[in-house]
Amino acid sequence: MDVDAAVTRVLGEGVELRESQRDALAGLAEHDTLLVARTGAGKTAVYAVATLVAERLTVVVSPLLALQRDQVTSLRESGLRAASVSSARTAAQQREALEAAASGDLDVLLLGPEQLQREVVLDALQQADVGLVVVDEAHCVSEWGHDFRPDYLLVGWAVHRLGDPRVLALTATASAHVREEIVAQLEMRDPRVLVHDADRPNIWLGARPAASEDERDAYVREAVLDEPGAVIVYARTRAHTEALAGALAEDGRPALVYHAGLPAKERSAAQDRFLSGDADLVVATSAFGMGVDRADVRLVVHAGPPTTLDSYYQEVGRAGRDEEPARALVVHRPEDHGLARYQRASGGSRPQTLTSVVRALEEGPADQATLAERTELARRTVARALGELQRVGAVRDDDGRFRTVEGARVRRVLADVKAERERRARLETSRVDLVRTYTDTTDCRRRLLLELLGEERRDVCGHCDSCDAGTSVRASEDRVRPGQAVRHQEFGPGVVSVVEADRLTVLFEDRGYVTLDTDVALDAEILTVEG
Repeated sequence: MDVDAAVTRVLGEGVELRESQRDALAGLAEHDTLLVARTGAGKTAVYAVATLVAERLTVVVSPLLALQRDQVTSLRESGLRAASVSSARTAAQQREALEAAASGDLDVLLLGPEQLQREVVLDALQQADVGLVVVDEAHCVSEWGHDFRPDYLLVGWAVHRLGDPRVLALTATASAHVREEIVAQLEMRDPRVLVHDADRPNIWLGARPAASEDERDAYVREAVLDEPGAVIVYARTRAHTEALAGALAEDGRPALVYHAGLPAKERSAAQDRFLSGDADLVVATSAFGMGVDRADVRLVVHAGPPTTLDSYYQEVGRAGRDEEPARALVVHRPEDHGLARYQRASGGSRPQTLTSVVRALEEGPADQATLAERTELARRTVARALGELQRVGAVRDDDGRFRTVEGARVRRVLADVKAERERRARLETSRVDLVRTYTDTTDCRRRLLLELLGEERRDVCGHCDSCDAGTSVRASEDRVRPGQAVRHQEFGPGVVSVVEADRLTVLFEDRGYVTLDTDVALDAEILTVEG
């Protein structure tokens, strides 16, 4: 099928591709592609059109069952033969989907990253004509892969097992650091990284400091009660969601509660009620997110700062999807940032686990299943350990079989893993500090957010609390700009991420994000611009 016919089939008669969609499709046949485009930019249509044009199977790695269900429905409405393989499907349904994929009777197969580690799934897909692997919500590779969903770290390995089809990674927002991690962890080949306009100008951005927990929660309740439309409130802990929902009910505004501690049926019922419009207020942890697509959300308020600005922009992007005016407010106290630091802490694999995997590989190359047998560890535990060992170059993947590199001895490997964890801990701490930069700034909040996402913005937005207060300042054009390479006397090479009126934030590989006084850093030549 030619491109025009495929576009008409997916989007409808007379509907044209957006710029971001055209750019992604233009080089997809020759390059792996990472597309960062705002919510509502039609990222699903990219792989739907590509599938119809190539007339080959597309495998979509999608993180949530509810999201997979909605994507299957959407693809079928566009005339594609789509199915999913997940724990929500019966064994017979899974077998039927895999058989259809292998026989060429399916256009798109959706599954979670864990499914790609099952031999029965890989065997079926190796028989299929897989032309494209899509990693949807690709920021999960960075945000979840290291601990929560270690199978994300082995998606690249699974792609090799499938004959190295093209990879398309999709996300609504990703900072430079997250983009680099996505490309590296997915082992993307000669990748194109496309960052399109992430701005949601209809969403007003604001932050409000509070002196105590009670004052913070009072401000949150006030904001909710002042908004008659649909509202999402994000809290950092399960207990806090319950407490805020109870307080709002006492205020006369009953709220749904959503967090990972609730039974799956209760979570599903709460999400369905909110999405259907049966309820207009939900208080949730960050577990309430992907797949939440209600157009008329007028306010997203955070009771405490988010863990990262990447996740924050994902969450506030659930407001105003109908393009009508909406607001995003974060209410914070200084102590909340300490909690964020604690929640970003990463444990990683235990030394005993890493030792067991290395010793098992000393017996000879092995796939993941064989390693699980040799070590008597769970496959997810092995997957997490392999991810860490690959990151420090101690283990390599040879067509689905893992082997240690020459000179990889247990003591040296453990030392390298420890050093890598310390480097990552510094980066995660700096990402928390960057959130504080956002909440504390008196400069234009939108410009700060968009510059983190790789967009150069010099003008003020006119639609945030700093602009309302008249404290936003147009960025200078004669010193540094986002994306410029720089070198610090102590921290070495880095890339400018954010430029404010009197300070700038630079991402250094070993130190993470560091905020510097612009005049001091440049005038004293502590920081020099490269090239």
